[in-house]
Amino acid sequence: MNILCNGSALELASQANVLELIQQLALEPKGLAVAVNDALVPRTRWDSYCLAPNDRVTLLRAAQGG
Repeated sequence: MNILCNGSALELASQANVLELIQQLALEPKGLAVAVNDALVPRTRWDSYCLAPNDRVTLLRAAQGG
């Protein structure tokens, strides 16, 4: 299945969820926020939120600064 992740095309296994995407990208989940089609997906739903073909996923990392 194809999705857009931060504007880049990405191929995933069918029936992939948000947590599997994060694992495939080898990202550290701490400080990470995920939106699918402009809707925030709570961390508690990452393992149950199934992605669909052509979904637009945005991954954001919290940053400190001032």
